Amino acid sequence: MAHSMTAFSRQQIDSEWGALTWELRSVNHRYLEPSIRLPENFRSLETPIRKQLRDKLNRGKIECQLRFKAVEPSKINWQLDTDMITRLSRANSEINRLTGGDHSLKNIDILKWPGVISDESLDEEIFNNEVLELFDRALDDLIMARKREGESLKNMLLKRIESIQSITDAIRVKMPNIIAKQKENLFLRLEELKAEFEPTRLEQEIAILAQKADVDEELDRLDAHVNEVVRILESEGQIGRRLDFLMQELNREANTLSSKSIVVETTQGAVELKVLIEQMREQIQNIE
Repeated sequence: MAHSMTAFSRQQIDSEWGALTWELRSVNHRYLEPSIRLPENFRSLETPIRKQLRDKLNRGKIECQLRFKAVEPSKINWQLDTDMITRLSRANSEINRLTGGDHSLKNIDILKWPGVISDESLDEEIFNNEVLELFDRALDDLIMARKREGESLKNMLLKRIESIQSITDAIRVKMPNIIAKQKENLFLRLEELKAEFEPTRLEQEIAILAQKADVDEELDRLDAHVNEVVRILESEGQIGRRLDFLMQELNREANTLSSKSIVVETTQGAVELKVLIEQMREQIQNIE
């Protein structure tokens, strides 16, 4: 099943401590590359968040941003960490002694230091669990968005596959008449030149012409690759890299078909094939 690597998710809750908002953005990438932006007080959650991403995603550049808007200060039961304030003051005095400076920490500088001031009513474990649960919801929503987008990509690819099959079928039907027409043209040119060919030499020329124009093998391989693309689109797991490889193989056969072309019909068919394959290749870059 095709999953796109391009999606967006946003989840928000209002708790007794404030408003939490997760925003997740996903774009295509060869590997899984998470980028996690957290407020300072939530840095400890980065490891479990990365684990959740690894457990549920395989590829894509994932940007995860958490926003937290605390409740009004008047509703918070503030608590000062006096031990930390003492340690900060001592550290400041020691730095002044070693450097010969005379810089005193301002109260506002002390209050800004992480952990100096906290909400006594805040249960950190419960709050962190809320953050992780909200992230899990946002991640599941992102995965569903990737799945929906992947289904759209799959339908687009299947339409291109139908067009490729129509072109190869048309070429296959026309080839006997094309070969016969080329043989007729060869005889006409010989007549115009009043050239006399030995029967054996003439048979050799016709055989060479038929061999150069024979594209049955290329058409068969195109059919085989197309069937494999359809099979992979219906399979589970990571399919993007396998599909990308098949696009290279399809393009190779289309180029060979073009090089063997002896009439406008097959040339046009080969060009149309290459356009369709390139369109598919561009979209496959977004599939996980």
